[in-house]
Amino acid sequence: MKLFKNINTFRAFRSRNYVLYFTGQGTSLIGTWMQRTAVSWVVYSMTHSTFMLGLTVFASQFPSFLFSLIGGIVSDRYNRYKVLLFTQIASMVQAVLLALLAFTNQYTVWEILTLSTILGVINAFDVPARQPLVHEIIYDKEDLPNALALNSSIVNIARLIGPALSGIILEKFGAGVCFILNGASFLAVIISLLLMRLPAYVPKLVKKKVMADLVEGFTYIRRTPTIGVVMLMLTLVSLFVLPYNTLLPVFAKIIFKGNATTFGYINSFIGLGAVAGTLFLASLKPGTNLKIILLVNTIIFGIGLILFSRISYFPLAMLFAVICGFGTMSQSTICNTIIQVEGAAHMRGRVMSFIAMALFGMLPIGSLIIGIISQKIGAPNAIFCQGIMAIIIALIFFKFLRNDNINRKEIDDLEAIGDTTLEEI
Repeated sequence: MKLFKNINTFRAFRSRNYVLYFTGQGTSLIGTWMQRTAVSWVVYSMTHSTFMLGLTVFASQFPSFLFSLIGGIVSDRYNRYKVLLFTQIASMVQAVLLALLAFTNQYTVWEILTLSTILGVINAFDVPARQPLVHEIIYDKEDLPNALALNSSIVNIARLIGPALSGIILEKFGAGVCFILNGASFLAVIISLLLMRLPAYVPKLVKKKVMADLVEGFTYIRRTPTIGVVMLMLTLVSLFVLPYNTLLPVFAKIIFKGNATTFGYINSFIGLGAVAGTLFLASLKPGTNLKIILLVNTIIFGIGLILFSRISYFPLAMLFAVICGFGTMSQSTICNTIIQVEGAAHMRGRVMSFIAMALFGMLPIGSLIIGIISQKIGAPNAIFCQGIMAIIIALIFFKFLRNDNINRKEIDDLEAIGDTTLEEI
């Protein structure tokens, strides 16, 4: 651990438990991105429908929206470590079942969607337990923002490597191999969890009913404007902008006239930009105003989408894919960091469940919407509109996030904006 003692970017590696966590999660997430890439490609190859692409995302993420609040309560009431062990084992079983289905060569798209739905339910309990657990395994709490930024780097390094491997394996060996490798990758995170040395778990005295816990979590967010505003912005971006990756198989196959390998490369270049972004965040000095960086990166995100949507020359388009990845990264990473740092310890599980709702609730709905819209105006025009929306959202939130202090009236104004926008859908 002494190697990282004086390196600001990797200072969270001073914690042995975090090194284990980082290694295990990194391996597992490469497999996750391989499976995610393979599922999207298989569904589009079978149906040639952008609506079915949107439905695939909906099936895998909307169940997380439905059950994430319960997952947050489970995380706050019970041993998060054991909850995470259970969800990782369940995810491994899901991947193995998907692989067995693929190896039969007799599967239908609805069978794939069913297993994707099961994974969505598992994730509803996984995310609220996994994110707050990082707070518990870091020895020095001043390293928490760095650890959360490095967490994002795990995801984005996996996004860099996983899709590229998936594209090659899809062409050479088929989807079944991608799925079985994902199943095997969960062994890494399970072993890393078993090797951790954590303080003895002290059971919490639970007196409240489930509904009381939910109301308490929602009330806490409303009374903590810094968290409430950031979460509202994440909700709108998740609905209108982040579902752009739903249409990437169309770009790979139609716009760039490629194959599964091309699709993998697009995701990997987006991952490259995200890795650059996470390293940038991990290098920031303590006390940096993350809200300003969130606003700037959202604008960069929008510009990247606009330029990507207009370019049909693959090498140049990949440059803009990198820019998209840089902007995409900051949405969940910075929001998560702000909420973890600002949130009270006893509320973290429930607060993370609301974040999961923002992502897993809005992303699948947005994916369905963008899938339908793209059938009318085409995938390039749909992503162009998403880039415009990213810039509009950044401008709306600029005056509310440029200062550290956000008052009650300002968050009420933003909630009114959010309600109006959602009603228009």
